[in-house]
Amino acid sequence: MKPKSAPQSSPHTPCAAIRHTDDASMVPGADYKALPRWLKRNVPKGNANHFTARLLDELGLETVCRAARCPNRMECYSRRTATFLILGGVCTRACRFCGVGKAGPGNPPLPPDPDEPRRVAEAAARLGLRHVVVTCVTRDDLADGGAEHFARTIAEIRRATAAAKDRTTVEVLPSDFGGSTAAVDRLVRAAPEVYNHNAETVPRLYRAIRGPRADYRWTLRMFRRIARQNPAIRLKTGLMLGLGETVGELLDTLADLAEAGCRMLTLGQYLQPSPAQVPVARYVPVEEFDRLGDFARRLGFTQVAAGPLVRSSYHAREMAEGGDEGMRG
Repeated sequence: MKPKSAPQSSPHTPCAAIRHTDDASMVPGADYKALPRWLKRNVPKGNANHFTARLLDELGLETVCRAARCPNRMECYSRRTATFLILGGVCTRACRFCGVGKAGPGNPPLPPDPDEPRRVAEAAARLGLRHVVVTCVTRDDLADGGAEHFARTIAEIRRATAAAKDRTTVEVLPSDFGGSTAAVDRLVRAAPEVYNHNAETVPRLYRAIRGPRADYRWTLRMFRRIARQNPAIRLKTGLMLGLGETVGELLDTLADLAEAGCRMLTLGQYLQPSPAQVPVARYVPVEEFDRLGDFARRLGFTQVAAGPLVRSSYHAREMAEGGDEGMRG
């Protein structure tokens, strides 16, 4: 279904100009439980993924690929890349979409490992990464949310990869730091090339999906703050589809994020990690991802990866280098 009128290529284009005529197409109704064919993929051939897995085990490192049960893990490991998960494997939030371990009685978050930044940097160097993505569990128990640990990790990566022929870039995917401007400012001073923070879903679903501490308005303010303080840092965000959002809500959210300064975007299908998380409301067809990607570019996003199996760090290096051709998961 095409929009009634072609929008302008401004990030301030009203969403009404590009909205589908049938917003209800994203509202759950039919039985969407059977996994559609476009979410089934072949296992990569060969044993290249074992090298990455063994190195991570040797260095005692965790990845979000493994902790969050990412469907792309074997593909990424086979390409000798991974998204490092720092600050432990226990999250202090209870987001209803996430499969990462949650803090609770008998499962407290551990103090940050002071040697972890060095080991992440060593892994990046040994894997020969030109673009390193680092994410974390949310640590509301720490005064700075882990911002200093993040900054140290960036510094160690730059030190360990300084001799590389091509400059290694760093992308961070931190928590919302509980709304702390001081924590965000600390990470901005560390000057990662890409600052990625996932909006995850539309405002109406924020509390139901992300929990009571998540604040959509803070997400927008945070992006604007980073853009003011260091315009050289590229801003990136991502959303999951199939949680019950409408197309109209989604496009309004994309317009907000573009206006706040985001120019890099990932759109992927939500997949239920286990029965403990919220069920899938709808499986979004590949063609709909293509249309949404086109709409996002018209809103002002310059790099867009949109597809059922796209995740927030999917082909992150290619996006950071300025391309998005063929980025359909």
